[in-house]
Amino acid sequence: MIKSLDLRYLKHFYLYAKNYKKPAFLGLIMMPLSIACNLLFPWLIIQVIDTKLMAGQLGGLYTLIFWMIIVLCINYLADSFYSYFLRKTGQLSVFEMRSALFRRILRLPRTYFDKTPTGVSLSRLTSDLESIGESFVLGVISLIKDSINTLAVLLFMFFINWKLALVVLVIFPPIIYLTQYVRNKLRAQYLITRSALAQGTGFLQECLLGVKTVQLYGAEQEVEQQYREHTNDFMQAQLITNKYDATLFSIITGITSITIALIIWYGAERVQQGAISLGILIAFINMLEKIFVPLRDFTSQIASIQRSFAAFEHIEELFIEPLEEDGRSLLLPVDIKERMSSFSSLRFDKVSFRYNELSPYVLKDVSFNLKKGEQVAMVGRTGSGKSTVMRLMNKIYMDYEGSILLNEIELSQIPKESMLHLFSLMQQDVFLFEENIHFNISLGNNAISDEAVIDAARYVYAQDFIMELPGCYNFLLANNGGNLSAGQSQLISFARAIAQGGQVVLLDEATSSVDSITEELIQKAIGRLFNEKTVIAIAHRLSTIRKSDQILVMAEGEIVERGNHQTLLALRGIYAGLLEDAADIEGDSLINIQ
Repeated sequence: MIKSLDLRYLKHFYLYAKNYKKPAFLGLIMMPLSIACNLLFPWLIIQVIDTKLMAGQLGGLYTLIFWMIIVLCINYLADSFYSYFLRKTGQLSVFEMRSALFRRILRLPRTYFDKTPTGVSLSRLTSDLESIGESFVLGVISLIKDSINTLAVLLFMFFINWKLALVVLVIFPPIIYLTQYVRNKLRAQYLITRSALAQGTGFLQECLLGVKTVQLYGAEQEVEQQYREHTNDFMQAQLITNKYDATLFSIITGITSITIALIIWYGAERVQQGAISLGILIAFINMLEKIFVPLRDFTSQIASIQRSFAAFEHIEELFIEPLEEDGRSLLLPVDIKERMSSFSSLRFDKVSFRYNELSPYVLKDVSFNLKKGEQVAMVGRTGSGKSTVMRLMNKIYMDYEGSILLNEIELSQIPKESMLHLFSLMQQDVFLFEENIHFNISLGNNAISDEAVIDAARYVYAQDFIMELPGCYNFLLANNGGNLSAGQSQLISFARAIAQGGQVVLLDEATSSVDSITEELIQKAIGRLFNEKTVIAIAHRLSTIRKSDQILVMAEGEIVERGNHQTLLALRGIYAGLLEDAADIEGDSLINIQ
């Protein structure tokens, strides 16, 4: 009934469930008590009917009835505690699994996010885990108890009257065959439904993020049609699943009714012959309910468990997805701790890079040096490789050719956690959380004090506008900073980078238009960085470029020119041509080299 792959999923779930042995134990000890009550009640029925009512000896009858009531109450209480404590164990285990899965997603390489829609990962963390929490936990809780209880009742039936028990036993082979057949069908359909739901969630997430673009270009009908196709795939798979589930439920219900009729017909004849007592027949009919109700529910339990195993299969894909530095030869952090305590140099030596073996090279033999206190600017048209250089420095991508030496240690051998504190990244695309400004600067890092947050804001000239906001640093941002101007959001991003304390600033200079006052603050902040920090920048503004010790001009993944501003102008080459493309070479124009 259970495949080896399913057993692996169960073992994986146990890794999280074993931390909650106490509630699991409290629930499990209720099971034998519940089973004992299920067996004791029909035995009391036999005693009441055969030894009291049929014999005409009413003495002690009410005592037996009293004990029947007590047994029923204990049975209900035992079932309640069993269900409560095991559900609690299951939900706590799913909570641990969700935390572990989220922790792992945060450590997955950039390549995973490049090829996987965000909505798919979101579906794994939400609907798939909810399916495990609801379907698996509840299904397994019921299945285990019902299976053991059914076996115990069957054994008790054989003990009372083996001939009547054989009539019940005859129905089991066809039921087992049917459930096995439908189980396989349900598993296949549930895999389809989970995949369709994940794809639909991914598409929905992309549409909601880009809803302004959709509305701007009047693409609502096209987008709606695509979403309907995704939801239709999910609906069709769900309908087929419901068909199998309903068919199995109806067949088992029919078999159950026929079996009860056979027992009554055969048992009544045996009572008339004096072969069995009336008490035994009534007890048998009572026990049939304890067998056939679980058998009837068995179909929905199987459906729930198959739904959860399909969810397990998708979640397992994330757990086996290789992490950023899995399988790589890395130096021990303790061995390089002293050398990584501060930045001294960075050297690219004939570095080439491509995203996979089939794609073209996006960097070709790139070489340059960056020493402490220096400022390097990279310029070039879109697709020239500037951002890729930044990503290699941050170990977002790692399978490069050539050599990248950080403090004279090969970058590919340095654990990411040992070198990230040296860098602060100021991105062109600002992302702000729906939290207050203080959180968006500190990112919730308790090691960054309130004074450090304020100092960072002052450093990038953001303090004045922050103090004018309601609540100042407690001002809540909404919709990725939608209640701030573009320039103010940029300054918050700058303050965040400064607060993190990196000794080297990686600046992807913004190209978006902002108001003149905020533009001036941004330029003052960048100027201060260039005067006081080690900087490597993707530069778009002439004022930024002029401050640089070295300018790298990139084209088609290669450095085609290098030098300072005056040297490159004198060459009258590509750099000079880029400046001539600007609207005003003498102003602080936005150079058309994005």
